[in-house]
Amino acid sequence: MNPSLYINLLKDTLSFSLWPEPPRPIGLARSTVSKSFVKRYIVPRVKSALDRLGMELAVKSTATREDRETGRIWPSYADTMVGRKRLDNIQFCVESVLKDNVPGDMIETGVWRGGSCILMRGILKAHDVTDRKVFVADSFEGLPPPTLEVDTHDIFYSHPYLAVSQENVAWNFKKYDLLDNQVVFIKGWFKDTLHLAPVDKLAVLRLDGDMYTSTMEALDPLYPKLSPGGFCIVDDYGNVEACKKAVTDYRARHNITEPIIDIDGAGVYWRKAF
Repeated sequence: MNPSLYINLLKDTLSFSLWPEPPRPIGLARSTVSKSFVKRYIVPRVKSALDRLGMELAVKSTATREDRETGRIWPSYADTMVGRKRLDNIQFCVESVLKDNVPGDMIETGVWRGGSCILMRGILKAHDVTDRKVFVADSFEGLPPPTLEVDTHDIFYSHPYLAVSQENVAWNFKKYDLLDNQVVFIKGWFKDTLHLAPVDKLAVLRLDGDMYTSTMEALDPLYPKLSPGGFCIVDDYGNVEACKKAVTDYRARHNITEPIIDIDGAGVYWRKAF
């Protein structure tokens, strides 16, 4: 079988791009009635009534094809929110290091539902690669509250939607038949785990920590392990100024001059010089 057929289908499925974006369930907190009153009296009664009818309140998605391809929405059903263009980039990077025999494993720091890591593992399987691992690093509790001034505008830590348990991510690997001993979970805050991660060499390093601290806490211990010819991908570079600043500061401190290449206006990558 042509590996590209499987990989393309995997990308379509992970991104849910074969189907329309479904309506998003909504709560009644948008009501003009006070939130405390809604929470205490209205929501339980309405929810109970709708549950008995097998119904729920939802708002129709207005996401365009471009929104979905560039990962500009928080999807309801997809196992990744990065969009098709960034999935294509992951495929390009992984297949490039395989083709060029760049030594090392793959890691993503900040995985949400696991889609990017699932794609990495699927690409390895499609090419019958059995000697590389995919490291899945996340708190599995969402993002930490900001501790630096540069991150004070970040409110992602307050969104339960971004907290996906390790058990749920593992199930997502399993439903694609990709959960095996080549998948290694690293659970905990990056400051506590990544410098101790059982990683010797990396061929692909993908950062999706949103914040300055999360980005720097991944770059500091992991970038030195990136092999020459390996790829560093930064998911939030074009969307989050604090993330961009962390990358800029790190590159300046370590005299990294390889050109940064835009993916879709949000994600970027560069290849470490051979």
